[in-house]
Amino acid sequence: MVDLKGQYAKIKNEVDSAIIEVIENTAFINGPQVKSFQKNLESYLGVKHVIPCANGTDALQIAMMGLGLEQGDEVITADFTFAATVETIGLLKLTPVLVDVEPDTFNIDIDALKKAITSKTKAIIPVHLFGQCSNMEAVMDIAKTHNLFVIEDTAQAIGADYTFSDGTKKKAGTIGTVGTTSFFPSKNLGCYGDGGAIFTNDDALAHTLRGMVNHGMYERYYHDVVGVNSRLDTIQAAVLDIKLPHLDSYCDARRNVASFYNKAFAESDKIITPKTGKCNTDTLCADCNCHVFHQYTLRLKGINRADLQAHLNSKGIANAIYYPVPLHKQKAYTDVRYKEEDFKVTNELVDTVLSLPIHTEFDDEQLAYITQTILDFVK
Repeated sequence: MVDLKGQYAKIKNEVDSAIIEVIENTAFINGPQVKSFQKNLESYLGVKHVIPCANGTDALQIAMMGLGLEQGDEVITADFTFAATVETIGLLKLTPVLVDVEPDTFNIDIDALKKAITSKTKAIIPVHLFGQCSNMEAVMDIAKTHNLFVIEDTAQAIGADYTFSDGTKKKAGTIGTVGTTSFFPSKNLGCYGDGGAIFTNDDALAHTLRGMVNHGMYERYYHDVVGVNSRLDTIQAAVLDIKLPHLDSYCDARRNVASFYNKAFAESDKIITPKTGKCNTDTLCADCNCHVFHQYTLRLKGINRADLQAHLNSKGIANAIYYPVPLHKQKAYTDVRYKEEDFKVTNELVDTVLSLPIHTEFDDEQLAYITQTILDFVK
């Protein structure tokens, strides 16, 4: 699904030198490369504070800890996503409230979100799924009306822009109260292990979070808040600092692959291609950078998905189902509160979606082989 070897080959000398420098200096924890990456990412995102941490799941958990959410508080998030989002809610003994998603963007359904709000609701976690920004203008309006925190899950969308109806642009993860991301190797900005970060413009919250990621310490052996051990490894920070200047070109390359796929499948009535953007409720956009295509996910109509997967596998073409089981049907998160009629879109998506390979190293010949193989099958 990704070509990390090909990507590494293009920046090999820079990456190798950066890693060797860390090893020679032996500052493996909180070395200068961590601070350098933090500052450079703050500049790229246009956000006041970046707090590096060990992984994207920790980023979500620490963000909620920093907001002071208490046991029983309700946190609303999307049903159609990876489990880390709801997992962290459960770990903190908060109450997850899952809602349906939009069929075209796969992101949280605004009407469903509104209906789910109760007196116990304290936060919303919009997930920018597959690299596309959720409808943040609507989310922020709802949050303001009900005095709710907004925690952006940007694990799949770092680098994406969101354009408000007045033309204002902000980077994904910098719009809500706090944003989180993952630097898992396959992400658009990925390291060579685990890594994550938290973003915020709130000075007081940033101070709290900086202590929390390091055992609650601001001064060694003095623990001012309850914290965890979640530091970004210096070697990973060094790799990320090399890759960050390439992030926009990586996202552009992914958008070019998506454009190739879209054009190839445009005439098929059995393949629904992903929308290329939805910055607000009324305006669709083709090139505003609100989608960075961490995944390229089709919806199939009248096609036996298992047979198509077998066909692709026989031709050496990678493919994947993100996600085969909705969160409300997972054993760990089933709840009598959930009614199947409230998850019509999600229940359809898990049976019809299929993701194709998308990365920065494709050439047109490879893409033509993939698309023609699919078109030959669906005729």
